[in-house]
Amino acid sequence: MHKPVKYAEKVMTYAARGAWAVFERVNRIKPAAAFTPNWSDKPLLKSWEKTKPPLGWPRSTDSLCPKCVPEIRQQIVDGKLPHEILLNEKVGEIKATIIERNGEILMVKDCPIHGHFEDVMAVDVEFFEHLEKVFPGRDIAAHNDEELHHHGTSTVKHGRGSVLTIDLTNRCNMMCDPCFMDANQVGFVHELTWDEIKTMLDNAISIKPRRQMSVQFSGGEPTLSPYFLDAVRYARKVGYNSVQAATNGIEFAKSPEFCRQAAEAGLRYAYLQFDGIGNAANSHRQVGNLFDVKLRAIHNLHENGVDIVPVTTIINGINNEQVGRIIQFALDNPKTISFLSFQPVSFTGRDEEITDDRRQAQRYTLSHLAHDVKNQTGLGEPKRDWFPISFMSTFSDWADLIHGPSADWGQLSCGCHPNCGVGMALMIDKETKEAVPVTAFLNGDRIGNDVAKVNDAGRGRFLSVVGMALALTRNYDPFKAPKHFKLTDLLKKFDKTFGATQKADDKYGKVTGDRTLEDIKRRRQDRWNFLFIAGMWFQDLYNYDFRRTEQCIIPYATQEGEDATPRWTTRASPRLPAKRNSAPATRRSKMMPSTRAWKSSIASTS
Repeated sequence: MHKPVKYAEKVMTYAARGAWAVFERVNRIKPAAAFTPNWSDKPLLKSWEKTKPPLGWPRSTDSLCPKCVPEIRQQIVDGKLPHEILLNEKVGEIKATIIERNGEILMVKDCPIHGHFEDVMAVDVEFFEHLEKVFPGRDIAAHNDEELHHHGTSTVKHGRGSVLTIDLTNRCNMMCDPCFMDANQVGFVHELTWDEIKTMLDNAISIKPRRQMSVQFSGGEPTLSPYFLDAVRYARKVGYNSVQAATNGIEFAKSPEFCRQAAEAGLRYAYLQFDGIGNAANSHRQVGNLFDVKLRAIHNLHENGVDIVPVTTIINGINNEQVGRIIQFALDNPKTISFLSFQPVSFTGRDEEITDDRRQAQRYTLSHLAHDVKNQTGLGEPKRDWFPISFMSTFSDWADLIHGPSADWGQLSCGCHPNCGVGMALMIDKETKEAVPVTAFLNGDRIGNDVAKVNDAGRGRFLSVVGMALALTRNYDPFKAPKHFKLTDLLKKFDKTFGATQKADDKYGKVTGDRTLEDIKRRRQDRWNFLFIAGMWFQDLYNYDFRRTEQCIIPYATQEGEDATPRWTTRASPRLPAKRNSAPATRRSKMMPSTRAWKSSIASTS
């Protein structure tokens, strides 16, 4: 038997449906022209103005030959070819076709020199189709970026990105195998100077649209850089609200004081390497008690106001059975974990020469993840509850609208290709630990369309907030929500995340650079944890798609500017060699595990 309030809320949803019909019809009359905000030289986009890459199948795209690229790269490193060839010629590039065959989506391609290649993109056709169907379109075209985005075919063309990644050092306090950075194993130390770090951050804020991003310091192990705390502090000083570290957690586990210093400097997230539950699941890292170390790091960081994002690389047949156990870990700790990042394996670095049999056996796609979550936890329906992370950009557009033209920064926007990343949100009661997929009680497809209509009308703050409230209410089913969850809780979540009301910071605590530990504690008082389970699929030479690269949301900062070949393709795509300190003539090899982009917007609801 449902609580009486649930029946009252059901009546309100019916009333909201009627009110929405009137509101939406009136709102279509003479929509306002889009304004140009301070953070962009181009106006906000209406939904029909947003461009999309070719979607559906069969479709043609541009890709890379898995054999040509390593050969060309080596010739550049050996000085036999000039690096300018990457800017002026389409070396290693071949055409590819996305097709459906036997209930799977495949990429197939042929190189005139090396022959035929194919790889699986999805094992669930309907899931793949759903992701592309609800993709809302690309962000505002990148501009004022000519000096920083000039990398030939790999140049980022759309939006600002969501995570700016900066490798502070290639030094590490572990010797993992494999290591996508080859940390401690390349024969030289590559470590940024303080002036280089400042220049990269100063350059970053010059690109438009100037949106909020997560600045992620990575490595190697970034906490080993002598400038780690200074870098965190400076990133916040130039205006970025979300600063994070991709870390193995050892330094944070060793010292609560170091955690306090990092938090005071402005560290908001620890993107924590997390291979599984228990020391046995982490034993391949050659540290016997590594899981205990992770738990200590999580405790120390959380106590000092830093949020933790466990990140796990998943290999089919190797550790995909850990998916359910990791999610259960988050469900058991709803006051500590509000975001999980799963990263299907990318065959890069030392794995570039993987055999076809092993690659086919170990390939893990986003569709694998959605089904593993359902099968191992019983949570979520792949087609109903999983969305491309770019789906959130419609809500970012709404936040840009209500914050008006005078805002100095745009909302973080995850505008990546629908084949890149997915997510499912769970609403968890921190007291009872009941968990329900958000889109089980909120019609995801329809609310995306409703909010786009509110955005297209371009009204002022008040009417746009009213439109959002009506859209949420009419798409809400109180009988499918968690037992103690109320409609008012849903409305407060959106206010807390996007700052809909004028005094949101006073009510929930600040998320801006001047936030304090008291602000963090106030935001954590919320009874409801919005747990976002994300999957980010990194490209390799076998599934590389330039349409994905063009709208990458994870730009990689180098001394030459922001590398238009994102961090997850730096071994997959030919790219300009970066300058390095005290380094012989060899390329950098960092590539895969790191994303978390859209997290800054979503995780702030916890």
